Amino acid sequence: MSTAPLLDVKNLKKFFKTPRGMLHAVDDVTFTIERGKTLGVVGESGCGKSTTGRAILRLLEPTSGEVLFEGQDVVRLSKEEMRKKRTEMQIIFQDPFSSLNPRKTISQTIAEPLKINNIITDKNERMDRVRELMETVGLAERLINTYPHELDGGRRQRIGIARALALNPKFIVCDEPVSALDVSIQAQILNLMKELQDKMGLTYMFITHDLSVVNHFSDDIAVMYLGKLIEKAPSEELFAHPTHPYTQALLSAIPIPSLHNRRERILLKGEITSPIEPPAACRFANRCTYATDRCRQGEPQLKEIAPGHFVSCFLCDDK
Repeated sequence: MSTAPLLDVKNLKKFFKTPRGMLHAVDDVTFTIERGKTLGVVGESGCGKSTTGRAILRLLEPTSGEVLFEGQDVVRLSKEEMRKKRTEMQIIFQDPFSSLNPRKTISQTIAEPLKINNIITDKNERMDRVRELMETVGLAERLINTYPHELDGGRRQRIGIARALALNPKFIVCDEPVSALDVSIQAQILNLMKELQDKMGLTYMFITHDLSVVNHFSDDIAVMYLGKLIEKAPSEELFAHPTHPYTQALLSAIPIPSLHNRRERILLKGEITSPIEPPAACRFANRCTYATDRCRQGEPQLKEIAPGHFVSCFLCDDK
């Protein structure tokens, strides 16, 4: 089995044209994801997490950069080549209700990718595959002809997972797949996704704003801020030794269910840097208590401070 990473993202950028200038939604992001592993991507709303996932799958066309999937740059593929490649790269959306067609039954929704990609042309064989997928994700066969509005959020998300698995993908972008669900249902869906990963060897990019979830679900964690990747490390390492001031502030916000063991909360103050034509400086400088003139005059680069632990901060240069 190849030891090369399944996904190798290099200098990925996605800019949007606005009346005020170019909005840098994803700006020079680089990372890898090993086969069968999960990369958790965290950060505040608007930091570019979902845009990064969509740009990797080319649901949004990247402005520049490379996305090497098994060594092949998918950014350079033609539309027809990309259509075939998408059988190996799928996505699970955040809102299970809006991502499903309300006019299609469960069986029609799950069968759709099989039909569109001509994977199984025989109708009876296709329905057998639909039943198999429903069993895999824990959906009772009696629900096969029900519609999305007749089901709860957990079952709707199971439909979305079954649809993503229909083409036997190797890589799945999970775009906040449990954030719209009740806490008890979240645990069920996360356990299901972990079981499927172990059983099928799936590789995940798990996008979320819930740090307590990503800690238990991910092998590695990448922290994004205003389109930039500012810290990346193995999950245990990041939680044990958060280095970037923004990462430290994020972790301090995780509630602890204890009256006696309280964590000191780091409150962020200051104005957020505009993502439209941002200056060549640290984008967190306006909110950072450690910022110096150097932070406002130059942009820090990702630097490896420990095996697999990368940080983009001038503070690390002094360590």
